[in-house]
Amino acid sequence: MRIVQKKIKVKEVFDGYVNNDEEGIVAYKGKLNVRPPYQREFVYNDKQRNEVINTICANYPLNVMYWCKTDNNRFELLDGQQRTLSFCMYLNNDFSVNNKFFDNLTNTEKNTILNYELTIYICEGNDLEKLSWFKIINIAGEELTHQELLNAIYSGPWILDAKKYFSKNGCAAYQIGSKYLNGTPIRQDYLEKAIKWISNFEGNDDYENYIAIHQHQSNANKLWKYFTDVIDWIGSTFTEYRSEMKGLEWGLIYNKYHNNPNLAKKEELNKKIDDLMEDEEIQNKKGIYEYVFDNDEKHLNLRSFSSRDKRIMYERQKGICPICHSKKLEKEHWDLEEMEADHIIPWSQGGKTNLENGQMLCRRHNREKSNH
Repeated sequence: MRIVQKKIKVKEVFDGYVNNDEEGIVAYKGKLNVRPPYQREFVYNDKQRNEVINTICANYPLNVMYWCKTDNNRFELLDGQQRTLSFCMYLNNDFSVNNKFFDNLTNTEKNTILNYELTIYICEGNDLEKLSWFKIINIAGEELTHQELLNAIYSGPWILDAKKYFSKNGCAAYQIGSKYLNGTPIRQDYLEKAIKWISNFEGNDDYENYIAIHQHQSNANKLWKYFTDVIDWIGSTFTEYRSEMKGLEWGLIYNKYHNNPNLAKKEELNKKIDDLMEDEEIQNKKGIYEYVFDNDEKHLNLRSFSSRDKRIMYERQKGICPICHSKKLEKEHWDLEEMEADHIIPWSQGGKTNLENGQMLCRRHNREKSNH
């Protein structure tokens, strides 16, 4: 990688600035590709964006930027997209700072911004060197997410097409899935989740390998079709939306259970969910959506006995394990720390977590009982 330092004024970079979400973003008389395929979306918030302008107005140093030289004396913006877009959008009167748009400034203030010199490192190298350098230098400012790095490393038609569905503000994936997914499309949360889900569906749990395999495919139609299948399945299976449904690993749940015979009885399934939501013993209501398929109580985080309850039960039993006592074992008395709280009637049979339904068992007998 060959690197040469240059000083370029803000007005030179802004010259020829065009921002078109569909066709891309260019500046520097059309010679600078501001958002090449490996770059992410604009993620600065208002405060970060405004601070770029304040830094320039105060003539303070702005961190160096990196451009990569391509054919015909053209360039790709390797690092500094957020800063570049901030001052280009401001000069384009897309937002105000301190209640002033660029056009509201005095000529002196305008010239301070326009003549501000940026420190640009012009890099030349092959694609592998370029992407490796991109990964190294993106350690300042808004740290890249893992998926953003993968988008850069495996840049190609498949990722480009996938980003169309999953990576834009208000994208199609957001419109149909935002109430089920956490995160934000522009930080690639939706894309990462969809790829992890489909790679699991196809038996490839190494989702980075999945991206590598599909890197040069012409489109991501299969990924989008799978994602819509998951979202449609959620809506058709569960008749009532609840906030507990947001953020679940819906793709993994779909992969395991979308052919489950319980789905033939959707009315019973949803009635069971209604009942479980009202059960005070269940601490993790989100886990109900998997429990209704596999009946594994580990999803529910059932209410446990408090330290106070354990002490009361221990004193009530005088430290004696009732199972050891019934079996007339040589040792039946245990220290409190050697015993564990047990539901006499299990939760699955209607038992509650209260003193009337509690007892202390030695560790061995409590675990033997739990395994039956």
